Amino acid sequence: MPAASRPPFVPDDVLTPHRDITHQHFRPGDHVMVIKGTAGGELWGEAMTVVTPSWHTPTDEDGWRLRNPTGGPQTYITAHPRYMIHPSRRCPDCLIHLRAMEDYLLPKLSTAGEPVDCGWYTVTVLNQLVHIDDARGR
Repeated sequence: MPAASRPPFVPDDVLTPHRDITHQHFRPGDHVMVIKGTAGGELWGEAMTVVTPSWHTPTDEDGWRLRNPTGGPQTYITAHPRYMIHPSRRCPDCLIHLRAMEDYLLPKLSTAGEPVDCGWYTVTVLNQLVHIDDARGR
C-alpha cells in the first residue's frame, strides 16, 4: 500500500478512548489490528501478533506486547487493549467496535481516494503505542 497521507480534515477518534475492553480479551498468539485510517473505502491499520502481557506506561494499565511481522523501526511495541481488534475471527466485541469505526469514519473520509492515516497514534521512546487522547493524560 502506498504511504498514507493526512488530509486537511481528519475526524477525531471519539470511539477508541472510551472503548471498554479488558486485558483478558486478548491472548498470546492472537492476531490483532490497530485501526489507523481508511484506504479504498475500507478501514486499514497495522496487523500484529499478541506476544505477552506487558505494562502500558502511558495509561498505567495492563497492556500487551505486540509483534509487527513486517518489522520496521518498531518490531515490538506495547499497546493498551482498547487500541486493538480481532480482525479475522467473529469476536462480537471487536466486530461492534469495527462497525462503529466504519460508520463513523468512512462517510467522512470516503472522498480521500488514497490511504489516509488519521494520526491518532504515536510510539513513545519506550516503544509504547499511545493514542493521542491518552497522551494528553486523560
